[in-house]
Amino acid sequence: MIVFGPILVLTAIAFSCWLLFALAVFALPLFVALTVGFWAFHAGAGALGAIIVGLIAGGGFYALGQIALAFVTSTGPRLAIILLFVAPAAVAGYNATLGIAQMAMPSAVWQIAFSLIGAVATGVTALLRFTGMAPPGPSPRDFARG
Repeated sequence: MIVFGPILVLTAIAFSCWLLFALAVFALPLFVALTVGFWAFHAGAGALGAIIVGLIAGGGFYALGQIALAFVTSTGPRLAIILLFVAPAAVAGYNATLGIAQMAMPSAVWQIAFSLIGAVATGVTALLRFTGMAPPGPSPRDFARG
């Protein structure tokens, strides 16, 4: 039984990290969905109505980001859209890594160091996933053809 404990802990950490990296792109749409869903619940929509409104708001916000990224050709606004989605993912990566580091090591300096590494890794992963999912923007030739 003593052999299964560390294996189970390592498996749980690996699964949590994989889940964090896989869902990092959706940190901001999830935040929007939860915020709008809680607002709808407190406005009297009920539990099912709040879930439906939250799902529509989160999905709509994600679709809006993808559409904006597809049609904006200028570098500055594209970078702002990408950072809008990547920054919450990096914050989520920092907090998730800090939670794991607090369980694993007593030194606060090392906890913060590993948390910063986790934030950078999650942010870069979200950046690559978000830019990889967006279709390429229209070229100037598309506008010239009219």
